[in-house]
Amino acid sequence: MDNQDWTHDEEMDDHILSSLETPLRADAFDLSDSQKIAIIEKHFEQIMHTLGLDLTDDSLKGTPHRVAKMYVKEIFHGLHPDNKPTIRRFENKYKYNHMLVERDITVYSSCEHHFVPIIGKAHVAYVPNEHVIGLSKLNRIVQYYARRPQVQERLTMQIANELKQALRTENVAVMIEADHLCVMSRGVNDVTSSTITAEYSGLFQEDHFRNEFLAHIRKK
Repeated sequence: MDNQDWTHDEEMDDHILSSLETPLRADAFDLSDSQKIAIIEKHFEQIMHTLGLDLTDDSLKGTPHRVAKMYVKEIFHGLHPDNKPTIRRFENKYKYNHMLVERDITVYSSCEHHFVPIIGKAHVAYVPNEHVIGLSKLNRIVQYYARRPQVQERLTMQIANELKQALRTENVAVMIEADHLCVMSRGVNDVTSSTITAEYSGLFQEDHFRNEFLAHIRKK
């Protein structure tokens, strides 16, 4: 796929691009991390108090702060654009024009409907044009978009779109296989089902490339 095709994609409809964004208020970044932690700590303390927990107990009294810090600094740190990984493109000087696959990338995210974990694996692949990126950046892109309240379909598309932007190519594939604790630990309490989502662009829309990708990720 040539650069002309990529240029056309950069003019993607604004409505489609906006649908990939995690819903955030306009003032989402007005507060510092420390301010967010302090506010969440107070609210979580109230939640625990409402549940009837004794916050003077040695095991519980530090929980509100621990939870608040975990939310801001770890589980949801992908909400802030300052935490987006810096992706440096390198010239594809080897003229490598075959598939590169990074499989079994750990996905740890959170269901935005119940705020419980989504745990699984992501498999990503691309066929380069003029540029490549470091292998670890594939993992970091997955982790950045996973570390926020999510739905798996949007997460899959966000990763694919970011890879296309970073690599300047449409030839990208992303598949996520994940367990949702909102299904496993509540509601239907189904501990055996899992969810698979995929996004295929460019050459991966062709049977040959898609089938090669699927064969690679199924090898153990």
